[in-house]
Amino acid sequence: MNKERGLLLVISGPSGAGKGTVCRAYIDKCKKVWNSVSVTTRKPRQGEVEGKSYFFISEEEFKRKIKENDLLEYAEVYGNFYGTPRKEVEEKLKQGIDVILEIDIQGALNIKKNTEDGVFIFILPPSMEELKNRIVGRKSETKESLVERFTSAYKEINYVSSYHYVIINNTVEEAYKDLSSIVRAEKLKVSRVNNTILASLREENLNEFTN
Repeated sequence: MNKERGLLLVISGPSGAGKGTVCRAYIDKCKKVWNSVSVTTRKPRQGEVEGKSYFFISEEEFKRKIKENDLLEYAEVYGNFYGTPRKEVEEKLKQGIDVILEIDIQGALNIKKNTEDGVFIFILPPSMEELKNRIVGRKSETKESLVERFTSAYKEINYVSSYHYVIINNTVEEAYKDLSSIVRAEKLKVSRVNNTILASLREENLNEFTN
């Protein structure tokens, strides 16, 4: 029987919406899912771990990866480059493992434009006031960068209609349940049911009535 291809879960949302926290909660509780680690040219923030948070590389190396077609998508955000390694994602999907891409909107739209794969999910905060509180709570932003991120959030929300699903992140537990429901629904789509299974059921039916 052919192995079903894994789901490519493309998850975006404005900075501070809590998409990273929701993704981590889902990964912690689900066995057959893999978190794709992006490469970036920006400097690590406090607490970020090489190879787990991001792969931190030089701009020169990033541009080499673009030239050699090593990236599934890439984009420039706030003056830094971010991208998704192609090879690892394709290998996991072929193995039937779901892949989470927690990426910016530019990258998500690039994937949507260039592939038929992908379940596109947009995560929103319950309110703009809560979004502001979450960004301020990081204590890692300057006054100027806070204004920039909050202004960008207003613009990014307009892209929600380009996605298949939206999750309002009131609490991590509620958002996790919503994400689990989306994955379950996608796996039950007729278009994803293995043709071998369907053929077997049809044959079984036919034999039952003809013997």
